[in-house]
Amino acid sequence: MIEFIRGYVDYICPEYIVIDHNGIGYEIFTPNPFAFEESREAAVTVYTYEYVREDVHALYGFLTREERNLFAKLLQVSGIGPKGGLAILAAGRPDELARAIEEENEAFLCKFPGVGKKTARQMILDLKGKLTMFSMPTAPRPAASLSGELAEAIAALKALGYAEREIEKIIPALREETMSTEQYVKRALAMLLK
Repeated sequence: MIEFIRGYVDYICPEYIVIDHNGIGYEIFTPNPFAFEESREAAVTVYTYEYVREDVHALYGFLTREERNLFAKLLQVSGIGPKGGLAILAAGRPDELARAIEEENEAFLCKFPGVGKKTARQMILDLKGKLTMFSMPTAPRPAASLSGELAEAIAALKALGYAEREIEKIIPALREETMSTEQYVKRALAMLLK
């Protein structure tokens, strides 16, 4: 596999760029070819993904390794090919995409070109938990701000399979009251099931 190509941008069109490396022009499909416009006078490094099938041999290029690695992950999703992967990366940042998948935000994922509800769901199923290197870390919540009973109730809700973002929405309401762990869990379930 070709890790990267360093050379000069010879040609830019809406689908691809041509990188001149030692007199050889490499056609490289990119999410946003015009991002390389500023690099026409200087050598540029393009991180590549070599895609080989029986009828296709193509290079896909990216400004960063992070983008390239995310592209490779997207290709593992059933229903997403190279063109779909490029369209997704052209429309959003890797950290936004990773966050949407981790939070199971189907509505956000459906905003990408060529991604419907079925593909969004498949992306979540195939990639959830595998994109931690792309997501921005969230600040941990200080444990001291929660009572012991409330902290235990939150742990119980997580064990029941509720997502942290769902739980975080109801924490302010739960903090207003003082209850036992069991009462917190019952109250939280009532709020979550509304």
